Amino acid sequence: MSVPAPRRTASRPPARRPDARRDARRTVVAVAALCLLAATAAAAPPAPPEPTGCGDLVRGQLCLRGPVGAAGTYTAAYRRLGAASGRGEIIVRLGYQRKNDRITAFPGWFGTRRTQGGAVVLSGRVEMLADECIRGVMERGETVYVTKWSCS
Repeated sequence: MSVPAPRRTASRPPARRPDARRDARRTVVAVAALCLLAATAAAAPPAPPEPTGCGDLVRGQLCLRGPVGAAGTYTAAYRRLGAASGRGEIIVRLGYQRKNDRITAFPGWFGTRRTQGGAVVLSGRVEMLADECIRGVMERGETVYVTKWSCS
C-alpha cells in the first residue's frame, strides 16, 4: 500500500497591513465622538442638590414619592447614613400627611418596619385631591420627622 504524496500549495502573499489613511480616519471619528459626548455632558443642566420629595435628617434621608395632586400609590423611604447592617438597625413608622388651604390632615401610616441594611421602604394608596399638598412622615420612638410639603 502506498501513501499519496502530500499536496503542495502555493505560498500566500503576506497579510495586508491596514492602510495608514484608514487608521487616521478611525482616530478622527473616535475623537469627534468623544468631543460630541463631552459637549453634550457640559450642556446638560446641573442635578438638583437633593431629590424632589426628600428631606435630609441628622442621620439619614426621608423621601416620599407619588403622583402629587392625584390619587395613587405613594412610597415612603428612609435611608440611614453610614448605617452598617445588623447592630444599627432601628424600627420606624412611615407614612404621609396631607393639607389644603383650610386644614392639615392627621398622618396616614403605611406601616412599621425595621430597617434592613440601613433602609426601609413602605407604600400604599392615598386618595388625594388636586388642591392638596403632601409630605412624608416618619416616627421613631417619641420623635416625628417630616419632609417639606410637595404641591402640584
